[in-house]
Amino acid sequence: EMVMESVFAVVDIFFVGKIGPAAVATVGLTETLVIIVYTIAFGLAIALAALVSRRIGEKDPDGAAHTAIQGIWLAVLVSIPLAVIGVIAGPSLLGLMGAGPDVLAIGAGYARILLGGNVVILLIFIINAAFRGAGDPAIAMRVLWLGNGINIILNPCLILGLGPFHRFGVTGSAIATLIGRGSGVAYQLWALKRGSGNLVVRRAHLAPDLPLMGRILKLSGAATLQNFIGSASWIGLMRVVAPFGSEVVAGYTIAIRVIIFVFLPSWGLSNAGSTLVGQSLGAGKPERAEEASWRAAFYNFVFLGAFGIVFVAAAPWIVGLFTKDAAVVAVGARALLIIGVGLPVFAYAMVLSNAFNGAGDTWTPTWMNFACFWAFEVPCAWWLATRAGWGPEGVFTAITVAFAAYAAVSIVWFRRGGWKRVVV
Repeated sequence: EMVMESVFAVVDIFFVGKIGPAAVATVGLTETLVIIVYTIAFGLAIALAALVSRRIGEKDPDGAAHTAIQGIWLAVLVSIPLAVIGVIAGPSLLGLMGAGPDVLAIGAGYARILLGGNVVILLIFIINAAFRGAGDPAIAMRVLWLGNGINIILNPCLILGLGPFHRFGVTGSAIATLIGRGSGVAYQLWALKRGSGNLVVRRAHLAPDLPLMGRILKLSGAATLQNFIGSASWIGLMRVVAPFGSEVVAGYTIAIRVIIFVFLPSWGLSNAGSTLVGQSLGAGKPERAEEASWRAAFYNFVFLGAFGIVFVAAAPWIVGLFTKDAAVVAVGARALLIIGVGLPVFAYAMVLSNAFNGAGDTWTPTWMNFACFWAFEVPCAWWLATRAGWGPEGVFTAITVAFAAYAAVSIVWFRRGGWKRVVV
């Protein structure tokens, strides 16, 4: 499932890269803004997965299905104000991010469509989290197979104007992504109605339940803040990179998209650990929850370690798949190489921080995110890039060091074991 989620990011940047550095920079800057939407989606998803998995562990499938539906209601309600802001202020937000005139000239439509259609991002993440919490990740995987298949077909057609399609340029990528994700959401709703997995939705589950929504919001509040702190740090880093020009932004964007391509499957391992933590605690077996977390962390270490070696060995070739601009390739390759060194240690942080979430302890990783990413990473990146004169490499180095710090803090706090006593 998470491999499929990462394909959305890579496919978009692959075809947009055929237009030029300004188009790639448009995608990078807009996606940095969309991180706010992802942050809210991840926060609600963490809360929903924790509650659904706990109900499944307690042998309460009706409670799990009812909880999932309340998460859907929340997603729809949250998406409305975000869409209004995105449609009205999308281009202005790009300007605030440091977009140059070349980016603003072609990026307004892309930003408006992607931000205005945020409901499909929220729903696809939140409903898939419910499926995962219920132990039905295969359904979530099929959702993204469908969405990606449509996105892969439509991206070149709408961006480049193939066959009977109009050439929309970079805006076509936003249209294709919106249609692809929207198709995935339609399949999710059909699967819930059909009841083909552990979540069987009945008419009685559909009525809004304000107290339960309040519980989801309360639990997701810390999770959303947690993801906002972590995700918004990427906004801060992009703001540090933007003054160095479109070529640097484009190279950095490609490198981050490739890293996200690897991170999202890696999050699949951490989601597995998180689900098992919730279900094990619900079944009264905290030792099994701890064992699952350490095992998932080790598997993740092997997985990300292998990709770290690939990035170090073949960074220029990988970036060259997306663009032939020599300046962009040089920046992107350097970013992949430096950040790739930190991937193995970050593997443990990803799994163990998500284990806290699976237990319902969303505040611990929130404080860890703040300390490692905002209090340390962003100021360090700014200082190295500007005051120390390292330029963009200062940003890449700060990311790697922050990964190591987050891993160390996660291991220490996880061993303390307070997460085993959380009640949700």
